[in-house]
Amino acid sequence: MGIKSKDLLSINDISIAEIDEIMQNARSMKQIIQRDIKKVPTLRGKSVINLFYENSTRTRTSFELAGKYMGADVVNISASSSSVKKGESMRDTARTLDNMAADVIVMRHHESGSHKILAESVNARVINAGDGKHEHPTQALLDTFTILEHKKSLQGLKVAIIGDILHSRVARSDVLIFNKLGAEVWFCAPPTLMPSKAAELGAKITYNIEEALTDADVVIMLRIQLERQDSGFFPSIREYTNFFGLNTRNIKLAKEDCIIMHPGPMNRGIEISYEAAELPNAVISEQVNNGVAVRMALLYIMGGGRPSETV
Repeated sequence: MGIKSKDLLSINDISIAEIDEIMQNARSMKQIIQRDIKKVPTLRGKSVINLFYENSTRTRTSFELAGKYMGADVVNISASSSSVKKGESMRDTARTLDNMAADVIVMRHHESGSHKILAESVNARVINAGDGKHEHPTQALLDTFTILEHKKSLQGLKVAIIGDILHSRVARSDVLIFNKLGAEVWFCAPPTLMPSKAAELGAKITYNIEEALTDADVVIMLRIQLERQDSGFFPSIREYTNFFGLNTRNIKLAKEDCIIMHPGPMNRGIEISYEAAELPNAVISEQVNNGVAVRMALLYIMGGGRPSETV
């Protein structure tokens, strides 16, 4: 079927049927990356450019491996080593890359909405690898894939997302996809780290971690994004940890088969204790592995053919 939209800029760009197709392909891709020899020729002759204006370990590396595992020609470009440092605009950079006949451009940028400018400037298909505080759709897809490996579906699940909601593009994409798939999403944060219109995103709001954790099926912890904060949002790290940190005591409020997730990088000892991060029901390492499989699925669908005529 493919993805009807030319680009994946937001979870709103894909339907439930398209999400299901990505999940099905990701299952096949995960079998490939578990082999001793991971190379397949699926995207041989295709070119993927990773254009990163922000630092990244997991997302950038997983997109690079995803493309290489499927035989694509992968080029990594960081703003610090490109003509951006010479004053070139993002639009001109985009046109340069498009003139090189790239098939897919994966971009991370510090400005929300930047991917729309890129997508309008190129013929290549664009994948949003995170834009400012707006969205991170591929993280939401890998989070969904990870949950589905442990739960039959998201329908009726209570998903608690706890931490720095205000600055989190992951929280915004997660709530969109989880709502589409029938989950009940809770946001929990200090009032200063809760967006003023958080309820409009479709989440239930609480400022009490015990309420968020009670009977939760899935707990997603978010790090405090100090690099995006320009003023004090809480009195101290210690106080934040005391009131909003996950530990081996308060996780007992969740369901017995609850899974613990984190998009990374973790601030161990702050939003999640060292012990909680190593519990048997913590699937944080699985998320990293699943990120490669999901991004392989996306590159296969978006790099291997044209958008479908039907959804």
